[in-house]
Amino acid sequence: MTVTASTSTSTAILAGSGDVPEGFVTCTVDGVVVSVPKGTLIIRAAELLGVAVPRFCDHPLLDPVANCRMCLIEIDGMPKPQPSCATPVAEGMVVRTQLTSAMADAAQQGVMEFLLINHPLDCPICDKGGECPLQNQSMSNGRAQSRFSGVKRTFPKPINVSAQILLDRERCVSCARCTRFADEIAGEPFIALMDRGSKQQVGTADDQPFDSYFSGNTIQICPVGALTSARYRFRSRPFDLVSVPTVCEHCASGCGLRTDFRRSSIMRRLAWDEPEVNEEWNCDKGRFAFPYVGEGRLTHPLVRDEDGELRPASWPEALDVAARGLAAAHGRAAVLTGGRLTREDAYAYAKFARVVLATDDIDFRARPHSAEESAFLAARVAGTGRGVTYADLEKAPTVLLVGFEPEEESPIIFLRLRKAVRRGSLAVHTVAPYRTEGSARLSASLIHTTPGGEAAALDALTGGDIGAALRAPGSVILVGERLASIAGSLSAAARLAESTGASLAWVPRRAGERGALDSGAIAGLLPGGRPLIDAAARIEVATMWGVDVATLPSLVGRSTDDIIRAILDDQDRVDAAHADNSDRPDVDSDPGAVEPVERAIAALVVAGVDPDDLTDPVPFRYALEAVPFIVSLETRHTKVTAQADVVLPVAAVAEKAGSFTDWEGRVRSFNAVLHEVGVQPDGRVLAMIADQMDVSFGRGDVVSLRNEISALGGWTGARSPAPGTTADQVSSLDPGHVVLATWRHLLDAGTLQEGEPYLASTARTPVIRLSATRAAALQANDGDEVTVTTHRGSITLPVEITDLPDDVVWLPTNSVGSRLRFALGVDAGDVVLIARGGDPA
Repeated sequence: MTVTASTSTSTAILAGSGDVPEGFVTCTVDGVVVSVPKGTLIIRAAELLGVAVPRFCDHPLLDPVANCRMCLIEIDGMPKPQPSCATPVAEGMVVRTQLTSAMADAAQQGVMEFLLINHPLDCPICDKGGECPLQNQSMSNGRAQSRFSGVKRTFPKPINVSAQILLDRERCVSCARCTRFADEIAGEPFIALMDRGSKQQVGTADDQPFDSYFSGNTIQICPVGALTSARYRFRSRPFDLVSVPTVCEHCASGCGLRTDFRRSSIMRRLAWDEPEVNEEWNCDKGRFAFPYVGEGRLTHPLVRDEDGELRPASWPEALDVAARGLAAAHGRAAVLTGGRLTREDAYAYAKFARVVLATDDIDFRARPHSAEESAFLAARVAGTGRGVTYADLEKAPTVLLVGFEPEEESPIIFLRLRKAVRRGSLAVHTVAPYRTEGSARLSASLIHTTPGGEAAALDALTGGDIGAALRAPGSVILVGERLASIAGSLSAAARLAESTGASLAWVPRRAGERGALDSGAIAGLLPGGRPLIDAAARIEVATMWGVDVATLPSLVGRSTDDIIRAILDDQDRVDAAHADNSDRPDVDSDPGAVEPVERAIAALVVAGVDPDDLTDPVPFRYALEAVPFIVSLETRHTKVTAQADVVLPVAAVAEKAGSFTDWEGRVRSFNAVLHEVGVQPDGRVLAMIADQMDVSFGRGDVVSLRNEISALGGWTGARSPAPGTTADQVSSLDPGHVVLATWRHLLDAGTLQEGEPYLASTARTPVIRLSATRAAALQANDGDEVTVTTHRGSITLPVEITDLPDDVVWLPTNSVGSRLRFALGVDAGDVVLIARGGDPA
C-alpha cells in the first residue's frame, strides 16, 4: 500500500510505499526514510512527517532568505548547523532536527537567546501575546534563563508605517517577512529593513508611505508584535475572542476570512488559508472594512405615518403595511436587489418577484448595464458553474484584460496574476486607456484604447501577435463589468475567444453579482440560467416552487434603468392625463383609469441599492419620489429608506449564514458570526411578507433556499446565442471636449467602507488624468487644477499627466471629491468638456 503525506505545496512518500516516482529524492529525517519532490526544502520535508522545526522568517509563500537562523538543523557530513528553510533535500541526505540532534537543539536555543537580548518581554500588554510564535518558541526551543544583563534597546513608539499599520520597532526580530511580502507578493517595495546590527529596523521612504491595498497582510504574517492594526491595537486579547470562518462580502474574489468577535462586536478579520482561492492573503478592504456591521444600524422596522414621517413599528404592523401595499400594486411591482446579497437571499428575491408579486421586473445590477450584457450573461455565464479558476490563471501562458483593472476590482486575481508573472510563466496584456500602476506591476503590455473603441481594438487583435499568443492552450480573456456600457465590446470579446480558443471569464465587482445572476435575480432568466420564455424551464421552476406554470410571468421584465425610466415616464403621463381631466380618478386607486400607464410600476421592493452606484443617481432619486409605494429591506439608513413607506431591517452578512458565488463560479459558504436581535435575513423577511399576503412561499430560511437552489441546478437546455452588437463610433469632438474614461478605486466612498477612518485615509487621492499634449493645450502642469464639466455640473481636481490618448480624460468614479455619476451624470465613453482652473468652462 502506498502511504503519502502532503501539504498544499509538497507530497512525501514514506519508505516501503513502493517505487519512488521520477522527480523524487529520498532522504532521512530523524531516522525516517522519506521521498519528496526534488527541490523540497528540508523544513517542508520535516513538516510532512509532523516535525515542527521552529522558524520566524520562513513562510511557504515567500522566497527563502534564512534571516532568523531559528530553523538550524544538523546534516550528516556538514561541520555546522544549516538553515532548514533555505536548504533543499538531496538524494541520500541524512537530517537531524532538534528532536534527535543535540547540535541542532543547542543552536536553536542560542539563536533564541540572541533574539531575546533586545526583544522586550512585555507579553501581557503586547497585541501578539497569546498567539505569538516568539512567545511559544521561547518556551519550546529556548533556554529557561537569559545570560544578558545589559540594557535593551528602545525606540519611540509606535511609528505609523501607514494610517492603519503601526510599528513597535523594539519588538522586530528582522525576519523580513513584511518587506518580502511587499516586494514579492504585492510588488510594492514601500518598506525595507534599514541600518544594521542592533539598530536595524523597518522603515519607509519619506515620500512613499506604505499606502498599499495589501498592507494588512504584514500584520498577520509578522511573527512578533512589531506590526499591529490601528483599529485592533489594545482592544482585546486573542484568548478572549471567538473565531468563525467567513467569506469576504466586498468583491467577487471570494476570499476566505477568519472573523474574530467578542461580546457581539467584531474585533478583527484575518485572511484564512484557502490554497485554491486567496491562499493566505486578502486585501485591506476585506480585512478592515467591517465597522458598517455595528455602527448606524437599523434595528427595528419603520412605517411612514399619515404626516409623512417614518416612525418605529412592530414587525407585525410593518409586515401588514408592506403586504397591503404590494398587494395593491396588482402585479405592477418591481424588485431591485443590488449586487451585495448572498446567493440564497438573491434567490429568495427572484422567487418572491415571480411567485408573490407576479412580475419579471427584477434586476441585481445597481450599476451601468445594457441589453448586450443581459444577452451575454444569459448565453455565457448564468448557471454554467465553475469556469476559469485561479489555478487556470496561474498556469495560463497569456491573459488578456479587457475593461478590467484587477488590483482595483478583484485584488486576489491581481495577486495570482502577479505570482505567475514573477515566476516568468505568464504574459499579461490589457486593453485600457492607460497603463495603471497595477498593470505595471504585472508587466502588462498596453493596448491603448479610447473608451468606446474596445470592440475595434479586440477585433484587431485576432490576426496579430496577441491573437496568436491567445491561441496557446490555457490562455484566458478576463472581461470586467465595465464593458456593459461600452457597446459591442462584450460581443467582440466573445468573438475573440471563439476565434482563438481562449477561455473567457466575466469578473463582476461585487461579491453577490454572480450568485444573483445564477439565482435568477435578473429579468428574463429564472434560477440556474433558465430562459423565462422556455416552456421546459418554466415547468421545472414552477414544479420546484409548487405553483401553476401559468402563474409565472410570461413577459420578459425590465432592467434597472428601464424600471426607473418607466416610473418617470408613467408619472409624466399620469400628470399630463390629470392636467387634461382633473376629475379622472387617481391611477393608484384605479390602475385602468389612465390608458397610457399600462404595465406602470406601482410599487418597488429595494434591497441594498446605493443610488450613487447607478448609471445616473438623479433620475433614481426622482423615481423614488414618484413611485406610489416602496418597501426597503436594508441594514442602514440610506437615500432609499428616506423615501420608503416601509423599512424592514435585515441582517448584515456577518449576522447570517449564506454563500457567495465568486467570479470562478465557485460557491463559497459561510455561517453567521453575530446574532443581532431585531433583524432577520432577507429570505425570512420575504417569506413573512408572502405569508401575510396569503401566498405560499416557503420558510425562506437559508437551508430551505439552499436546498431549492441545489435541486434546480444549472440549466442544461438550449441557450440563445448572445447577439452581436455594433460598437458606437465616437464622432469628431468639438474643441475642449474629450471622451471620459473612469472606473472605481478599490477604496472609495462606497457604503460598506463607512465607519473605517484608518482605511479611508489610505484611499488613493483622486486626480484628473490627461495626456501631455492635452495638458499642454490647457497650459496645465502636474498638480494644477482642471475642471471636467457636463450639463449636470462639474468636478475640479489636480491634474496628473499620464500616457493617455489625447482625446481622453480619466477620473475615478466614486471617490471623495469625484462622485462622477451624481455630479456629472455620465459614464465611460461619454463626451465631457475640460478646462484649466477651478471654474467650469
